[in-house]
Amino acid sequence: MTEASFYEKHGTDVKCQLCPHNCTITDGAAGVCGVRKNIGGVLYAESYGQVSSMAVDPVTKKPLFHFHPDKKILSIGSYGCNFKCPYCQNHSISMERPPCRYTAPDELANLAVKHVPSGNIGVAYTYNEPFINYEYLLDCAKEIKKRGLKNVLVTNGFISAEPLKLILPVIDAMNIDLKSFDESFYKRIGGRLDAVKETIVTSIGACHVEVTTLIIPGLNDGDGEIAALAGWLASVDDGCPLHISRFFPRYRMAENETTPRATIDRLAGIAGKYLKYVYKGNV
Repeated sequence: MTEASFYEKHGTDVKCQLCPHNCTITDGAAGVCGVRKNIGGVLYAESYGQVSSMAVDPVTKKPLFHFHPDKKILSIGSYGCNFKCPYCQNHSISMERPPCRYTAPDELANLAVKHVPSGNIGVAYTYNEPFINYEYLLDCAKEIKKRGLKNVLVTNGFISAEPLKLILPVIDAMNIDLKSFDESFYKRIGGRLDAVKETIVTSIGACHVEVTTLIIPGLNDGDGEIAALAGWLASVDDGCPLHISRFFPRYRMAENETTPRATIDRLAGIAGKYLKYVYKGNV
């Protein structure tokens, strides 16, 4: 294991400062994310180098439609998450401890280079929340940049300002989930809307950004909410692509209904009044 960055010692307790949870972690315990663990008063990045999933995907699957859309990207995931979404499609790695293979940063970078002839442009850190594996993410991103390739993040955007600003110079593109424009929704999944908005604003000024909102019937499918979300995003950058995606029953919401296509059409039309680029996903 690797010692974590961004934490303070308080006797045998530690206070993690990587994300806005600012977890105070007792000896032997882990933070909300499940991967940053206090061992003897030292915070360790327990998931460093642990890769649970790897595939070469189309860049558009991230989804990124305005960033090398005709290319592919080597995509990796680990385990853990600092949110607790009851509808997570990757809950087997975000909420559980899957089998993993240790992959050193230089090994990952060499794999990315190996796939360049087949259209690969770099590495996407995805499948589970990449920011909680911050130390590994930063080390890998530096190795990828040395080889002239691209780094892409697919993230919930729940990270503190200092670590975000430190890593942005080696990040080329991000797809950030803006899960709702309602603070009560974020409270339900263990996050804060204002923190995600801050990440979007900071990142749009530093790299290519696209935003995704998964529409869940009865939870975040109101016309007013999507109008407010799109209006705010337009005030930051009206050229930022917004992906309006359908919900399909998953995990602890397996009995909920699938988002009707008509809902996606309606909400995409509303968002399109504010933004230049609105895409309908999974329709």
